[in-house]
Amino acid sequence: MATPQEPVELVRGQSIASFSTYADAQRAVDYLSDNGFPVENLTIVGSDLKQVERVLGRLTSWKAALAGAGTGAWFGALVGLLLSLFADTGTAVVVIILWGLLTGAVFGAVWGFIAHLFTFGQRDFATFGMTVATRYDVYSTSDQAARAMEMLAGMPTNPRT
Repeated sequence: MATPQEPVELVRGQSIASFSTYADAQRAVDYLSDNGFPVENLTIVGSDLKQVERVLGRLTSWKAALAGAGTGAWFGALVGLLLSLFADTGTAVVVIILWGLLTGAVFGAVWGFIAHLFTFGQRDFATFGMTVATRYDVYSTSDQAARAMEMLAGMPTNPRT
């Protein structure tokens, strides 16, 4: 284990295989694991990272309020559920949970509406963002690299095999 003064070595050894998808790199590591290779000597490294942001649509104050109501309702229901642990009867439990759901939805809607107003039209759209890599390399420690490459040479090309 590294001490606080030592930098942590994230990538150890050398590249033994390169893949265009993470699923293929994961399948290679799984294949090595299934065949007894000590996978603690491996690292999957994504390279050529890109930030991708898919625009889902226009965001209005009312849509922001609706999204806030949904989030608030879930949170309020959770709080109501926790508070209902102290209730005496079954009916009280349902009432407490529903009250938490309703209160959370109202506060969430108000918060979402006001928060969107304070963007002053600078971001009137909803997005879904993710970071993706163009290439995934599997690295192995130098002492195990030759064995790993030899084992991967025997890996079936059909993912279902």
